[in-house]
Amino acid sequence: MKQKDIALIVIIVFISAMVSLFVSKAIFVSPKNRQQQVDVVQPITSKFPKPDKQYFNNSSFDPTQLIQIGQNANPNPFNTPQQ
Repeated sequence: MKQKDIALIVIIVFISAMVSLFVSKAIFVSPKNRQQQVDVVQPITSKFPKPDKQYFNNSSFDPTQLIQIGQNANPNPFNTPQQ
């Protein structure tokens, strides 16, 4: 290799390094620009407020009670005797 070839390679490497440095700074975000605002979430606790007395009281309707309509003498209504 001639001396001119080595100098040309060094100049090309230097120019390509400078170009890649500027391009990488344009593409990649700096740490100060990576900050993002987030919402603050309230912590979950095991304490709950008392339910409203208007809906949860002793005289309110209880949907878990068994409701029986009429009298059913057949303890197994789906197994009828065959005729």
